[in-house]
Amino acid sequence: MATLSFWGGVGTVTGSKYLIETEHARVLVDCGLFQGLKALRERNWQEPPFDPRSLNAVLITHAHIDHTGYLPRLIRQGFRGPVYCSRGTADLLKILLPDAGRLQEEDADYRNRHKLTKHNPALPLYTEKDALAALQLIEPLANSGEPVAVAQGIRAGFRIAGHILGSSLVLVEIENAGDDHSGRSILFSGDLGHYNQPIVRDPVAPPACDYLVVESTYGDRLHDPEDPKSALKRIINDAAQRGGPILIPAFAVGRSQEILYLIRELEDEKAIPILPVCLDSPMAAAATVAYAKRTEEQDADYASVLARPQHPLRTHSMITCSSREESKRLGEIKGTHVIVSASGMMTGGRVLHHALRLVPDPNTTLLFVGYQAAGTTGRRILDGEKEVKIMGQWVPVRCRIERIGSFSAHADWQEILHWLKGMPSAPRQTFLTHGELAAAEAMATHIREAFAWPATVPIYGQRVELA
Repeated sequence: MATLSFWGGVGTVTGSKYLIETEHARVLVDCGLFQGLKALRERNWQEPPFDPRSLNAVLITHAHIDHTGYLPRLIRQGFRGPVYCSRGTADLLKILLPDAGRLQEEDADYRNRHKLTKHNPALPLYTEKDALAALQLIEPLANSGEPVAVAQGIRAGFRIAGHILGSSLVLVEIENAGDDHSGRSILFSGDLGHYNQPIVRDPVAPPACDYLVVESTYGDRLHDPEDPKSALKRIINDAAQRGGPILIPAFAVGRSQEILYLIRELEDEKAIPILPVCLDSPMAAAATVAYAKRTEEQDADYASVLARPQHPLRTHSMITCSSREESKRLGEIKGTHVIVSASGMMTGGRVLHHALRLVPDPNTTLLFVGYQAAGTTGRRILDGEKEVKIMGQWVPVRCRIERIGSFSAHADWQEILHWLKGMPSAPRQTFLTHGELAAAEAMATHIREAFAWPATVPIYGQRVELA
């Protein structure tokens, strides 16, 4: 008997964890950190609902922390690998996981020094040392679809998902599963890419599968029809006319690179003035280098621009901050400038230090370019709250707020349906995950109406027999 159970990424866009169990093996697909609402964040600190020491392997769809950020904690609890992922994901994990460990330690230290914690002392969820231990377990694979054995009786193949560098559709094949013992397959979409976005290739067509686990982040909405490049041009020019700064909370991997790419294009076209652009994220800077290396995942436009003298991810007046001191000095810049800093949902990282200073300033433009999960500071600001808590301090929200919804690296519901049209045959069952409940339910309805496939929204802890 084979089963699939859901331990994250259900009813929320964070914490993705899906457990496959057979008589001979246990494989976890994704190992994400919960973010946003306090009740979700507290799950990170609870004992996991399965014994990490009993896992034979972990499969990772892509490098974002909501899919990988629990890995160091898993290692701390006794998991000893291996961790399979694409080569691009492996490149990014070398950057993201140690950074996540450092941020955990820095946040605990900051709270202890400023007495901003109920716990004495505040402790990190895991350390940089734990993250480095996790890296030792990574086994990179080609994003070619070629299946490899990952545990006894279980094989997995990775294919390009078009979300960020290395993002993968993962097809898991389980020997002798099902009532007829002929075997069963599960396709995990991971985060499915937005079509025609810059830099990375579009998602490949889905292979046939018995069970489908597909994301639903934008299952109840369509992306803003305004072209993101045009919107960015409008917002930058407006801020330049007023002489005010622009703060862009952006995911260090994927979104930061797209922002730099489009600003550089707009500068080349003389559509915006050349302004100081400050990339205040060592992780984003390192990820930018990784994007240039993985040529097999680059789209044709990005590959052609890479051949020119001007790097496609460097603007004409760009500052990259490595140290905290360099980050602090950004506060001395006068006039219009652009600060791109993580985290994208304002849940941590250097962006919070800039937000403390700039969110109360009516002349600041705060530009959101990615999804803001429920309970995050970014979502609270977008929802119109007049005062938000940042690093333990209540801060009035007086800045101008802009949002470019079409910047998303996630497919919207119409694009997911377009992707699913390429599936050779109907799956036995489709599960909608990685979406807030309304979005997941809406996406299930869209799939039922478009294809007449069985489609359901699982709940936390639900176990399904792969009949």
